[in-house]
Amino acid sequence: MDDVVVGPLDLAARVDEALAVQALAFGLTDDEIGVRRHIVLRHLTTPGARALGATTPEGRLAGFVYGLPNDRSHWWSSVVEPYLRSTGQDFWLDDSFVITELHVHPAYQKRGIGRALITRITDEAPYPRSILSAIDTESPARALYRSLGYQDLARRVIFPSAPAPYAVMGAPLPLAR
Repeated sequence: MDDVVVGPLDLAARVDEALAVQALAFGLTDDEIGVRRHIVLRHLTTPGARALGATTPEGRLAGFVYGLPNDRSHWWSSVVEPYLRSTGQDFWLDDSFVITELHVHPAYQKRGIGRALITRITDEAPYPRSILSAIDTESPARALYRSLGYQDLARRVIFPSAPAPYAVMGAPLPLAR
């Protein structure tokens, strides 16, 4: 973390750079990047949407996170709601801050940048809980989320056009340290 600074990010102005980080970290194709660009820019118009970046001394983006207050009328909520309802967990969709994307450039992973980004953005969120979705495999990302207090709320969640199932996770705020 010594060589990056976490702070506010004008994600709309740096969306292409952020998506390049996401593409490397998440393995996106050019077509997927184009679709996600429109989604990110639309999300940023939501009241309460926020973004943070981890920036190198040269001004390059090493990682980013963005999120927004959950709204049951949004597409993501409409997909996950039946899964959460089936386990009696759909109350997590109310009064919660969604971590929409969190990605760290592979050259900067395993340095605490992801932890710094997610804890800072949720510390500043005026909600009692946070929710997110992650690919439903055991991964460093899922281990990070668990270490912060996130627990599985639903597993094997299928998003249209996603190649793999996801897990929906939730944690009370502030996140565990």
